[in-house]
Amino acid sequence: MSVVAIPILNKNYAMGCEDGQEARLIEIGKMVDSRAKEIQAKIGPLPEGSLLATLCIVLADEIMSKSAANAQDNSELSEILKRIQEIKKKITI
Repeated sequence: MSVVAIPILNKNYAMGCEDGQEARLIEIGKMVDSRAKEIQAKIGPLPEGSLLATLCIVLADEIMSKSAANAQDNSELSEILKRIQEIKKKITI
């Protein structure tokens, strides 16, 4: 198990990770730090707990939006596949 210092808004947070996952954790930390800075720039300084809650809500919203978009894409792909299979049946008859 490795421990990596992740800076978020100029404060380091010690995070544990499996060996070999350090670089990924650092990249994720950079993304979180970037989003935290964006939030702080838009709404100003917040107490740490409020910033954490806001950051979690923003990131969760992004994840849910992407999941919904992926579900829509999958639905459209399924519909296209059905149409292709129907056409294939008509051609092979």
